[in-house]
Amino acid sequence: MEIVTKKRYDYRAIDLLYQRQIQESISRHIDRKLKVTPNFISRLGLEAKLDGHDGCVNCLEWNESGTILASASDDMHVILWDPFRYEKKLTLHTKHGGNIFTVKFMPKSNDSILVTGAGDFKIRVHDIAISDTLLVCNCHFGRVKRVATVPNLPFLFWSAAEDGLIIQHDLRQPHSCKSGDQRRLLVNLSNHMNGIVEAKCISINPRRPELVAVGANDAYVRMYDRRMIKPSHIPISAASNNLSLALGKGDPDNNIPLGCAQYFVAGHLKCRDNRKRFSTTYLTFNDDGTELLVNMGEEQIYLFDINNHGNSKNFVVPVEFITNSGDQDCKDSYVIDSNNSSIVLEDLSALNITQLTPEVEELRQQANQAFDEYRYAHAITLYNKAISLCPNAAVLYGNRAGTYMKRLWDGDCYAALRDCRITLALDPEHVKAHYRLAKCLFDLKKVNEAYIVMKNFREKFPEYINNSACNKLKSSIKEEIRINKQLATTKKAYETNISEHEKEWRQKAIDYKIRLCGHCNNNTDIKEANFFGDNGQYIIAGSDEGSFFIWDRSTTNIARILKGDPRIVNCLQPHPSICLLATSGIDPFIKLWSPMPEDGRVNAWEIKNQHEAATANYIRMNTDERFDLDLMLFNMGYRLRGQNSRSTHEDNQDSSNTQPLNCRPS
Repeated sequence: MEIVTKKRYDYRAIDLLYQRQIQESISRHIDRKLKVTPNFISRLGLEAKLDGHDGCVNCLEWNESGTILASASDDMHVILWDPFRYEKKLTLHTKHGGNIFTVKFMPKSNDSILVTGAGDFKIRVHDIAISDTLLVCNCHFGRVKRVATVPNLPFLFWSAAEDGLIIQHDLRQPHSCKSGDQRRLLVNLSNHMNGIVEAKCISINPRRPELVAVGANDAYVRMYDRRMIKPSHIPISAASNNLSLALGKGDPDNNIPLGCAQYFVAGHLKCRDNRKRFSTTYLTFNDDGTELLVNMGEEQIYLFDINNHGNSKNFVVPVEFITNSGDQDCKDSYVIDSNNSSIVLEDLSALNITQLTPEVEELRQQANQAFDEYRYAHAITLYNKAISLCPNAAVLYGNRAGTYMKRLWDGDCYAALRDCRITLALDPEHVKAHYRLAKCLFDLKKVNEAYIVMKNFREKFPEYINNSACNKLKSSIKEEIRINKQLATTKKAYETNISEHEKEWRQKAIDYKIRLCGHCNNNTDIKEANFFGDNGQYIIAGSDEGSFFIWDRSTTNIARILKGDPRIVNCLQPHPSICLLATSGIDPFIKLWSPMPEDGRVNAWEIKNQHEAATANYIRMNTDERFDLDLMLFNMGYRLRGQNSRSTHEDNQDSSNTQPLNCRPS
């Protein structure tokens, strides 16, 4: 009897556990639906302004439960807020001697332990429960830009600074700055790169905490598996680190194996000799730890798939173009990125949809009309929506490629090339895609590859041999090849003074999954981008003209633009469980955004002309006249006499405070 009873009890317990799992799953599903929905996004508006800082607010951080919002500022204070009562809970005088750029709650500390990093090169660990400083770290030789934590590791945190060092900190161990008996240095970027090397941001994968993503002052994003790294000694002085920086000979202790790093880069930025000074201003993993979101300074926002590399390798010339070509001089260069494994698009021609649904056909017609009216940004938005509804129609990718080639924003030519590849996979007989592929390769300075594609095009479609546009492109390609042969012995600067490991990591860099355009990221190096919604269905980022953008990631289209700051929006941190967003920037206020009542009132913070705003930002990002004198002085920390130190926005009339703000330079 006892055995039977026990068995019945076990089955009953298992059944109860199973029911509870189902209920929890349903509850999580409901929470996700309630958290961020299209309706909520359409009604997002200003809920409150938190007034307490006396300088630019450079970082925001929610605690795990979302009951406390921490903010840190140029005024060197950290404020803990009750976000629902809009009240200060605590003002922490950190004793930093420079602008604070990062603040983090230590996991499982009951929100009592905070870590801050600042422009004084220091990291401080604060126990607010006992009003004491637990640690003052002087290990860095440059401004500390970001500190990272991970939920399940309550004693560890990591720091990234403008000295190029990535340091791991363990609160369980005694700390001695610059001590020769402690090995806490994970990565010294200076060992692998030439020039001035700065680490700008860092993020830890929440599901796989062994993965550390690092952004620096170049176009590459780095991800390391710290399980494979042998921590090394921190340089004893800034001078010793600069010596290593100048050489770029690799790790002296060989502490970073070749296989422990994976690089990511937008294909058109790979080894690009450009006047722009790219840098990653922010990066973050999604909740599942499968994707990495990157805000690239002086460029766009990119999403990388860290697992499925096969779908994001840099695009190459189709293999059949090589096998059909008899030109031996070009065969070695057919890959857009040499030594990178080719992406193999399966033969999708059987899946090509030629008969579009009425809804998709209507979108295509509208996009074609916008194209004819030279409204290329609007046309791309319509094609994006059509492709999201019908992802196997070659005509949509082909048309979007042609539109990218007309708009020609940064990265558009490469995006057109990607679309041409998909078009040809779906429809190998698509004439325009063949020609456009050759044109894109030529414009991207891949002239050998362009030559192969053009030769194949003329053989495959002989009726176009005498076409004037084709002949002109063919002549241009041949002339460029001739010039390149004369300059073949000239090496570009980026090919020298980098380690052998660095060369291989760059060669194997993974291309982006999606690209998001419209914002402007030139004037500050702390501008964030984040996932919004439990499934990351929206992506948000601030912009130099004082707005923040919300993109629908399924279409990559702009969903909304809201005015968040009189000058620049830098920080956007979503609440962990409800549709509530905190933003900050040059203005000393923090703003809270939530869905507004459906009462018919006009949202004064919304910017309606999305395509015009995005186009203006593209122009702003690509002109040398980006600063007016006022803004330049403001960002350098100066204030014209009598100028209000607080926002001059419509609902802020305080003009009595004339103290200068110590805002960080760009």
